[in-house]
Amino acid sequence: MNINYIHPADQLVMFMQRIYDKGLTTTSGGNLSIKDDDGNIWITPASVDKGTLTRGDIVCVKPDGSTVGQHRPSSEYPFHAAVYRMRPDLRAVLHAHPPALVSFSIVRQKPNLNLLPSVQKICSDVRIATYAVPGSDTLGENIGKCFADGCDIVLLENHGICIGAQDMFHAFQRFETLNYSAELEILASRIGGGIGSIKVLPAEAYQTAETRDHLKMDDFIPHSHSSEELAARRDMITLIRRSYKQGLFTATQGTYSVRLSDGSFLITPSGMDRAYLEEDDLVRVRSGMKEVGKVPSRAVNLHAQIYEQHPEIRAVLLAHPVHAMAFAVTDTVFDPRTIPESYILLRDIKRLPYDEIYTRTGDAAAEFSVSCPAVMFENNCVVVTGESLLKAFDRLEVMESTAHSIINSLAIGPIVHISPAEVDEIKEAFHLED
Repeated sequence: MNINYIHPADQLVMFMQRIYDKGLTTTSGGNLSIKDDDGNIWITPASVDKGTLTRGDIVCVKPDGSTVGQHRPSSEYPFHAAVYRMRPDLRAVLHAHPPALVSFSIVRQKPNLNLLPSVQKICSDVRIATYAVPGSDTLGENIGKCFADGCDIVLLENHGICIGAQDMFHAFQRFETLNYSAELEILASRIGGGIGSIKVLPAEAYQTAETRDHLKMDDFIPHSHSSEELAARRDMITLIRRSYKQGLFTATQGTYSVRLSDGSFLITPSGMDRAYLEEDDLVRVRSGMKEVGKVPSRAVNLHAQIYEQHPEIRAVLLAHPVHAMAFAVTDTVFDPRTIPESYILLRDIKRLPYDEIYTRTGDAAAEFSVSCPAVMFENNCVVVTGESLLKAFDRLEVMESTAHSIINSLAIGPIVHISPAEVDEIKEAFHLED
């Protein structure tokens, strides 16, 4: 989807609905704006339910200050105008009150940007704007000063977040990524014994991660599409969209792949919004070559290595479910011996260094087995496998659900794991291999 072909009013409705549906703002909280090529500022209205916006609700503020529309512009229009005035290069401003980022705003601290490589890449700098009354010129000045210094992400003391970008998709990408990282930091502090227990990435980690950007693959032209391939494309899109809605990955982070019977595989593309992927966006990879005109996920080498080394694996899912990732950024062990379902599906989860997914891809792929269908890469991601796409997805769901339950249980009492003898009984009853 190219949002440059979507009218500003429709973009604002689309992204506000997305923010509201994900619980990242309230009925009355938050506002979005887009500045068009004519200098008009399209902005969400004041006092209108954010969950039911239509294009007719959007207000257009002309360069001379006059308005077009049936409502008043948002009361926060002054700071939107201040951002555009300070930064003519920006064309979109997003403001919202997501719980995790509001938590940081009310303790007046910035979230850590060094937990995952993708966060630092998308959100390189965050500033804090001094508190002022919402809708006031003073608040606009305080926010505008931060943007004037070249920062695109500003945390508002005791308020929320303001993000600017070249278009609304990139503003939303920064917003979603930063909020994810803030939530991850909060969860990790609960299981690790406080903020100080959280593991951060060393400086060299970012350079290691960026090596994936230089991946070069030859092209091939597919001359036909089998029924098997078309079914796989359909099923992948169904579960990719479900995964996004469930928060198993973000708009641009997360990779699914499915192996076809001819040895080729389908994989999600690089950089495209997971919420709007279509069947033809998926990339077929065959014999080290990619489908012409498309760019596969930067994790394509790991997926290829797993399929090469494990003929029984038919699907590989790389994701960042926030509760499971809380274990990946602390030294806390993720132990699935909680309920029988968790152990049956997850068995023994191995933990590998963050850089092994880039520098020792073959070694990382070798870690998977029948008794180890999932691997956690520190400060990076989780990877689950399965003999079918649905089986792999089930494992990913169970992994996140189990992690969520473990974190919640810490507020209740000591965890009692299934004992070794009880594990043996489960293995026998369900014919689990070692």
